[in-house]
Amino acid sequence: MSNIKYFPLHEDHYERLLALANGVHGDNYMDLPSLKSYHQAGLVNGINASWVALDGERLVGFRLTWAAGNWQPDKWCSPELWGHPQDKVCYFKCNTVDSTYRAAGIGSQMLKLSIQEAAKQGAKAGLAHIWMQSPGNSAFKYFSKCGGKLVKEHPGKWQENCDNEGYVCPICGTQCDCVAAEMLLTFEDLN
Repeated sequence: MSNIKYFPLHEDHYERLLALANGVHGDNYMDLPSLKSYHQAGLVNGINASWVALDGERLVGFRLTWAAGNWQPDKWCSPELWGHPQDKVCYFKCNTVDSTYRAAGIGSQMLKLSIQEAAKQGAKAGLAHIWMQSPGNSAFKYFSKCGGKLVKEHPGKWQENCDNEGYVCPICGTQCDCVAAEMLLTFEDLN
């Protein structure tokens, strides 16, 4: 995996990122308009908090991160439990690594890069909704190992995506009962 190079997300990556996202997470997980808005949400003062991992020209991973202040907590968030003001918490929207490249530290490296840039943007912590039904619960294990702490579990979080956006969960199909673990990673705890 020494050939892996990391770059801030750029529009030249969009087509390859969408193929990986929908291949891993299920049909209609992400489309071009949503990716464009996600990318913009990660930009503040020329600082980009979203990253991709490339093996040559092959996009093998991505981390989408929304800057603190560029997103609004919804009913699946518990700001009263965070211990940080909402405008100081970035949102780790999505982390995806191609199955043939997993367990090589790519996801962790992209998270570290996103944290560095989010901190430059003014964030003190980052929130994520972790997919508890990932194979072997690997997403929860990975985010916990990186310093994430469980805030609250939210069953059925992604059903709205099935109902409103045509999302097809790779586990449940169009009736998604998967649990989202709301997790917080406090940056000062990482030093």
